[in-house]
Amino acid sequence: MSEWFASGRAIDLVLLVLAIEAALIAWFAGARRWSLLVGLVPGAFLLLALRAALAQAPWQLVALLVAASLPAHLLDLRRRLG
Repeated sequence: MSEWFASGRAIDLVLLVLAIEAALIAWFAGARRWSLLVGLVPGAFLLLALRAALAQAPWQLVALLVAASLPAHLLDLRRRLG
């Protein structure tokens, strides 16, 4: 089980569930769809950063993915706070 987490396979499963959630939101949410999808982006970037770190990707890629989550998070906050 520890190998499953250490290899990043657990993150792959979470990303798959996130992609299914995004597809369901896009299909059923109607006019609110873009507003709801924006909320998934920061988490997706952080999950990708974790996956890259577990796969021993270059630190620059990990840093880029973490940094990309900040503007996505700020956009989501702006949407939520008005």
